[in-house]
Amino acid sequence: MSFIRILAVALGILAIAAGLFVVLQGTGVLKWPADSFMVGEKSWAIRGAVLAVVGGIVVWLGKRC
Repeated sequence: MSFIRILAVALGILAIAAGLFVVLQGTGVLKWPADSFMVGEKSWAIRGAVLAVVGGIVVWLGKRC
């Protein structure tokens, strides 16, 4: 695997993890940190889902090529 493919997969996995974290905060499931402005905000849940999907696409493209 080339360096660019490994980098793409690694960044995609990080984007998925960050997106899921934001989704959990936006839906109010994860209330850490308690004073976060994202807790319970549905707009952040949507943004996190988009980030996770984009990360999944990057991983898929990195593995495919």
